[in-house]
Amino acid sequence: MNKVEIPLNKAKLLLGIGGSILFVILGVWLFTHANDFQNLSVRILKNPTLIKGLGIASILFFSATGIYGIRKSFDNQIGLIIDEQGIFDNTNASSVGLIKWTDITGIKNQQVASTKFLLIYTKNPHYYLDKVTGLKRKMLEGNNSMYGTPLSITSGTLKYNFSDLEKLIIDRLNKQRK
Repeated sequence: MNKVEIPLNKAKLLLGIGGSILFVILGVWLFTHANDFQNLSVRILKNPTLIKGLGIASILFFSATGIYGIRKSFDNQIGLIIDEQGIFDNTNASSVGLIKWTDITGIKNQQVASTKFLLIYTKNPHYYLDKVTGLKRKMLEGNNSMYGTPLSITSGTLKYNFSDLEKLIIDRLNKQRK
């Protein structure tokens, strides 16, 4: 089986960084102008504490995504490697590295809003949860409780079409099973 290496898409990462910067600016603006919403007809938006909270949440979340994007844009590792051992995932903040073919029990595509991703089901999901700690573990535990698996792969940060990626991975899994 030949090795397939799919690089990260630096242009998409830069767009994400730009979007993160805009939302951080919006968060700062919401925080500093929370009292300007007093004249709105929507009652819930009149609460300056709520508006400040939204501003802080925007600042924190999009600062984190922006920092991640900056770090990823300097990452020279390949985004995804598919070879005879399995799938080496380096596509997102919750990537765990090598997912062995022998561990994989199923693959399912999922979509949230406009983001498509592949869910990778394994014999022992806790093996992958135990490989990570901290915030990454929390993200994987969230995936596990929502989808029944901690592992997901998106093509959003890759130079590769999602449908082609799904077909490639399923074809390789089927070859490994034979």
